[in-house]
Amino acid sequence: MLVKIMKKYTSTIVIVSTLILAVGLIWWAEANQSTSPASPDGEVLSLKGMHAHPQLEIYVKGEKMTIPQNIGLSGAAHQPTHTHDDVPIIHLEYPARVTKDDTRLGKFFTVWGKDFREFGQTVTMTVNGEPNTELENYQMKDGDKIELRYE
Repeated sequence: MLVKIMKKYTSTIVIVSTLILAVGLIWWAEANQSTSPASPDGEVLSLKGMHAHPQLEIYVKGEKMTIPQNIGLSGAAHQPTHTHDDVPIIHLEYPARVTKDDTRLGKFFTVWGKDFREFGQTVTMTVNGEPNTELENYQMKDGDKIELRYE
């Protein structure tokens, strides 16, 4: 009889221990994801995604250029950086890992299929009304109002 009771409790102990270990590992993984980047060089901005909406206006020799709708949205190839019909808004919709490179203004031009200097070699940029010299390397943020002027 004692052997039956021991077998019953042994199975229960193994199951409970396994569950505690699994929960502990999940908790540890979640805690480490939210407190440290996945790469030592700090290139990862988030492991839990991003949803941001900067605005971009482009002027070429003083004339406002219309940015096309649905850049980055073609069939099944839905790019995380894209436009809809609410241009000049750029949508940055990343479901998981986001790097600094993902948020750079140059990334939008790459998705668009344009070279950043395609509209002219002399470019000035303002972000939220302030001059900015980062140009294609600028990391877009939610609510930014970015203006590019090509001469």
